[in-house]
Amino acid sequence: MNDDKAGKPFTGRHMAMILIAFFGVVIIVNLVMARFAVTTFGGKVVENSYVASQHYNEWLERAEAQERLGWEQVIGVDPDRHVRLAVRKDGAALTGLAVTATLNHPLGRAAPVPVRFVAAPDGSLRSAAPLPAGRWRIDLSVRHGTDTAHYRTELQ
Repeated sequence: MNDDKAGKPFTGRHMAMILIAFFGVVIIVNLVMARFAVTTFGGKVVENSYVASQHYNEWLERAEAQERLGWEQVIGVDPDRHVRLAVRKDGAALTGLAVTATLNHPLGRAAPVPVRFVAAPDGSLRSAAPLPAGRWRIDLSVRHGTDTAHYRTELQ
């Protein structure tokens, strides 16, 4: 019987090259994914998850108390990149608010930026300085008399 197949026989060298190529691709993909994982998320949500879990019921109670206030907050960015804040109760704007706010970069790549608000002619509050370019998280503490509400939202 005559073999019509032309070419070289499959050797151990061919198998070694296939294994090296396969594991080379696997290692490169793992290194790329590990780099993305390390550089895109700060990795810390709370300082100590056990201590945070001890305050869970307290946080729920505060959230329920805030919900009972009936405040509706509207947070946005105007065309000039100033943060706008309006707080309403039963459709009417609340006035005389004391607001403490901080801008945080969602990945922690920039230092927190305090935000100062001034009254706008339409009854809302407007940040004194424009929002820096990029994506930000704003943490607000709004006080009206003895009532306090805390809000967190993403801005872009």
